[in-house]
Amino acid sequence: MQDQDLRSLSRRGALIGTGLAAWISRPARAEDPESAPPQAGDHLVFLTGSKKGQTIRSDDLPAGGPQMQAYPADPNGTVRNGSRLNLVIVAHIGDDGVSDETRAHMADGVVAYSGICSHQACPVSMWSNDRHAFVCSCHGSVYDPRNGAEVLAGPAPRHLAALPLKSENGLLTIAAGFVGRVGMQTS
Repeated sequence: MQDQDLRSLSRRGALIGTGLAAWISRPARAEDPESAPPQAGDHLVFLTGSKKGQTIRSDDLPAGGPQMQAYPADPNGTVRNGSRLNLVIVAHIGDDGVSDETRAHMADGVVAYSGICSHQACPVSMWSNDRHAFVCSCHGSVYDPRNGAEVLAGPAPRHLAALPLKSENGLLTIAAGFVGRVGMQTS
């Protein structure tokens, strides 16, 4: 994606954001395992595509991006998709040029972050090939996966929350809950 394209996001991105309004307003229920936040020991499963619902291994992800959308799943296989705040993006970014903060949360060259933009809670579902960065599908905020998902451009007020990972023979599991605040800024 060219930087010029980021300034004029497609109508599809806007419609996705509009369609999220009902989903975003859905309350999370902590007592429901599907709505519980990601927890240590959970694994990640693909949200879409030919591997939808399958456990993500580090070698399933294309080296250098783009990111894939995922949900955490508990050790019994219950997918934690009952809360909008559990959307996760994972990308295989490698080790080169990675900040110490990012390195502390990654496994096998793979990072995981909240997939919810910190601006208006839209999904961070696009990828910039030029910047090797995550892009929000609604308003074009750009996040640097190598530097703690720091905001590179756009209206987002803060970085994405990191989700620490660990790996056992390529199987990615969650090492701890989100580091940082998930979702949009509220006054």
